[in-house]
Amino acid sequence: MRYLIFLLTASLFVMGCETTSRQVKPVAAVTETRLPVTDQFWQEAVVSVRDLETTARFFLEIGGYERIWSGNVDQNMTRYQNLPAVASGKSLLIAPKDSPSGLVRLVEYKNAGKQVPMRPGARSWDTGCYFSLMVRMKDMQSIYEDALAMGWWTETPITYLEFGTSKLNVMIFRGPDGVQVQGYERLAPALPEAIPEFERLTRPFNMMQMVKDKEVSYDFYTGILGFGLFHNGTPYVDKEPTYSPIGIPVNLTTTARYVAAMFHPRPGEFGRMEVIDNMDLEGRDHSANCKAPNYGILSVRFPVSDIQVARELILKRGGEIESDITSVTIEPYGEVSIMSVLTPDGAIIEFYEER
Repeated sequence: MRYLIFLLTASLFVMGCETTSRQVKPVAAVTETRLPVTDQFWQEAVVSVRDLETTARFFLEIGGYERIWSGNVDQNMTRYQNLPAVASGKSLLIAPKDSPSGLVRLVEYKNAGKQVPMRPGARSWDTGCYFSLMVRMKDMQSIYEDALAMGWWTETPITYLEFGTSKLNVMIFRGPDGVQVQGYERLAPALPEAIPEFERLTRPFNMMQMVKDKEVSYDFYTGILGFGLFHNGTPYVDKEPTYSPIGIPVNLTTTARYVAAMFHPRPGEFGRMEVIDNMDLEGRDHSANCKAPNYGILSVRFPVSDIQVARELILKRGGEIESDITSVTIEPYGEVSIMSVLTPDGAIIEFYEER
């Protein structure tokens, strides 16, 4: 099965839609419009796990996702990832039916050397790598009960949040190997019509990172990648002790500032990248652990129309290429040219062109 990518005209503007920080401020006009490295939503998130089927159960049984493709990882891919020559892998690609993007690719490595969690403990004030995949949910209480029954846990209880005009339930689910799925249940008003109808879980719409410095991340996403702003927040604290949707201790919610920003290659309800800077809480920096074969959310893959042009844009703007252009096979897309960059906090972003 091959996914056809339609390239659209790049545009940078801010949409007044739902976001995940607590306070929405008007976003200052972008003073320089830069051509984005890609104008497509991210196609898939790659998650390194100990066992494909164990992790997949949450998405397949609770979320109603479907199996799109399964098979062996191309050895050119393991070489591209700088794994030992004897390393191999199995892959399972899953998503809700007819999802054009926002797919989840689980990968199970063998003979790949020592494997450790990317973010052991995974508290929101620890920085580095990806914190969570974010999905919209319905009937979160029943999802919570079903997740516990299959051995998942949670980083937070169900937390009520009023955000602008939206009334939400929020929960961070934690599965095997520390993989986290952050759920948002819109209680009121109704979800935008642009979000396809779903029963319990949508496909992921956002990737969350906890970062050391929001402004450094801002410069990376807007300056190097040329992404547009969905939201650019200001430091926030609660007026009174409040249960936090990202697990900040209640007694610190009135003093521990945090600030969020969200970016996208083009406007829409999917394909976003979000960063949160817990300004007054210090944790561990896990940025050195973000690479294969370690366990956790490994990378986010964006399609591009011309990978050489994407590479030149990144280098021209002062960015660095982590793994240079390599030819690999990624099913069901077939042979692709792929390269990667690192966010300022070590998370891997990959860009690929179908051949």
